[in-house]
Amino acid sequence: MNIKELAENCILFDLERGAAKDLSDNKPTGWIAGRLLDFAAEYGVTGNLWHHYVAFLLATDENAFSLACERRPVPEGSLKDVAANDLKAAFELFSIDLAELFGKFAPAIADYKYIGEGKRSRAQAGSRIAELARALEQVTDEDAVVDVVAKWYSRFGVGEYALYNAFRLISSSGSTEIDLQHITDTETKKLSDLVGYEMQKKQLLDNTLAFLDGGSANNVLLYGDGGTGKSSSIKALMCEYADRGLRIIEVFKHQFTSISQLIAKIKDRNYRFILYLDDLSFEEFEVEYKYFKAIIEGGLECRPSNVLIYATSNRRHLIKENFSDRNDMRMDDDEIHRSDTVAEKLSLVARFGLTIFYPSPGQEQYLEIVRRLAARKGIKMPDDELCRRALQWQMRGSGKSGRTATQFIDSL
Repeated sequence: MNIKELAENCILFDLERGAAKDLSDNKPTGWIAGRLLDFAAEYGVTGNLWHHYVAFLLATDENAFSLACERRPVPEGSLKDVAANDLKAAFELFSIDLAELFGKFAPAIADYKYIGEGKRSRAQAGSRIAELARALEQVTDEDAVVDVVAKWYSRFGVGEYALYNAFRLISSSGSTEIDLQHITDTETKKLSDLVGYEMQKKQLLDNTLAFLDGGSANNVLLYGDGGTGKSSSIKALMCEYADRGLRIIEVFKHQFTSISQLIAKIKDRNYRFILYLDDLSFEEFEVEYKYFKAIIEGGLECRPSNVLIYATSNRRHLIKENFSDRNDMRMDDDEIHRSDTVAEKLSLVARFGLTIFYPSPGQEQYLEIVRRLAARKGIKMPDDELCRRALQWQMRGSGKSGRTATQFIDSL
């Protein structure tokens, strides 16, 4: 197979890592160029699309060498020698004459000008692919290509974790198979963008920075009233510290039985993972919390040092409690020691090393949030009118909270 045929085979692979296309179809050059245009629109890349595409293939190829580079330092010896041969072949692909491959479409492929931003969810991935492509474009000696690619792997990693920051656990009921789906359109707010709750944000930040620095850190429960910024605080961490290897995986309550498999999948990767459980709570008849207790602390296998659990809840103790739980002498219940039931319920929240309370703001704090949000949005309105309308809004809505303040400002 000559280099032109090898290049065509690369393109005919599904860009989403699916099955290879049927090469017997002899796809025309225009169709192949179209695949690159789809790629450009997906990731918002400009310039030499072929260079970006080859860089994409290298960035997402998880193999013994790329994974070793991710864990640092770059391996020496036989593994590097074998990888060098493969990367030299990839560089030959990278340097192919585009006129030979794309014919009349070559000028557009060589200097593609995309008007737009691509999918917002792919913007970061596109920028990292472009950085690898630019580095390879500076290589003049094929012997240097292994060091260029290895340096990129050491900095960003490899595969989807290198290109994306947030994921969602995908699991099927009754199946042992799990997968991760990257999350599109993640928020871009930082902790400094969240008004108020400075003490709470500092506690969360200190714990997260200790985690990123490789020190001791705790699983965290953020509890309190709705709309107070619990979930937004965690999402802000993802935006602010992704460049330090922080990745967040969203897990739903019905997937707790799959968390052990998820941890096994990510524990050897050189990233710091936060398993994010939003709006967590349990009714008395739900038994998932028993699996969750063992996962947090209590199972035979220790929690890996690169995994933490951050959860949010409106309930302080996560599990529904009744006054009758505290009565050991109930005559309408067969249970003898109901205090043991209470202890079991409280033992779940006790396994979070750090609990942070987000209370509803008082009136003055609520109005201060409104003022600061209005200033950021450039809203010009007399203070007394702004406050009066903000108070009217919260009376018609769901009470005083950061979310209510944001909704009010959006309405203006």
